[in-house]
Amino acid sequence: MKLMNILISAFRALHRNKMRSFLTMLGIIIGVAAVIAMLAIGQGAQFSVEQQISALGTNVLIILPGAQQTGGVHMGAGSATTLTEEDAQAIQRECPSVGLVSPGTRAGGQVIAGNLNWATGIEGTGPDYLEIRKWTVEYGDFYTDQDIKSATKVCVLGKTVADNLFPEQSPVGQNVRIRNVPFKVIGILAKKGQNAMGQDQDDIIVAPYTTVARRLTWYPYLRQILVSAISPANISVAQRQITELLRMRHKLVTNDADDFTIRNQADLATAATATTDILTILLASIASVSLLVGGIGIMNIMLVSVTERTREIGIRMSVGARSRDILTQFLVEALVLSLLGGITGILFGVVGSSVISGIAKWPTIITTFSIVLSFGFSIAIGVFFGFYPARKAAMLNPIDALRYE
Repeated sequence: MKLMNILISAFRALHRNKMRSFLTMLGIIIGVAAVIAMLAIGQGAQFSVEQQISALGTNVLIILPGAQQTGGVHMGAGSATTLTEEDAQAIQRECPSVGLVSPGTRAGGQVIAGNLNWATGIEGTGPDYLEIRKWTVEYGDFYTDQDIKSATKVCVLGKTVADNLFPEQSPVGQNVRIRNVPFKVIGILAKKGQNAMGQDQDDIIVAPYTTVARRLTWYPYLRQILVSAISPANISVAQRQITELLRMRHKLVTNDADDFTIRNQADLATAATATTDILTILLASIASVSLLVGGIGIMNIMLVSVTERTREIGIRMSVGARSRDILTQFLVEALVLSLLGGITGILFGVVGSSVISGIAKWPTIITTFSIVLSFGFSIAIGVFFGFYPARKAAMLNPIDALRYE
């Protein structure tokens, strides 16, 4: 009953100055809402990056040629002619931790279908490419090992290319011309969307790598080799086995640097996640400043309240109220302000996150942790910034308080 009386008294005291109480709570409301919204944006960004990286394929290693050096000038990774079809076959055959392998080359150019045309990239790949990338064919079929051996002039269109070249009809069974070479469309890839770099993954044509090499680029070396480890636990083992095999095949001695580069999707995912974690912490830290400002507002108002109610405090003490009763009374008032502000801030934060997601088209994820953290922080702010005014009230001398005008 004593606690209930204290709560009732606290609400009455706050109700007497409704506008002042609301403006005091406003700092907490804005702070809690900002923290929830910023954490939701950060979590949404992290989820989006993870989804986009996983869209590149799971357990994936990307093997690129090394850097070419001409006249003392390094041309950058991928410029050397060090990877061959035989290397890809050897990786598939001699590396136990490797599950799937897809040799790759690429070209670019204007693709023509009837009176329409579209500039895009042409990826020459193996038949395991889709399984490595966790991609599917929405309509039609994908090419086979026989198409690779025969360098058949067939291709599969990405959704963007299909929509631009065949806006009102099915492309399957139709012909397109790539660099004046006719290709038969045998399938349409399922929509994949943008990658982590903002590039449209559907703006692509996929064809047998042998066909692209012999008909379009006349380039006998591979631009890359996509490899999928047999499990996530075997990624590092597969990378080591591939490194040892390629060094042996390329006749590199101990002191020679690798003439190839292996990129690990797991490392990329870890780095991207770490970046979004830092972004989330940064956003939450900035938003937390609003909570601190709200806490200072509570302290300020409670100090004003102590000054205004000095005679009331003196009367309470004169009729038997102890110092801890006065301390509890003012501390509960500060807590009520922060609790009401915290609850309202949570509602505004949830609604604000949805509005941001709808307007900016950003994914936002509101977690229980962010709500509990914000609410707990608001309570801590109320206790921390309300304690000093409450203690000041409790330490007043009853005689001096009664004489106060």
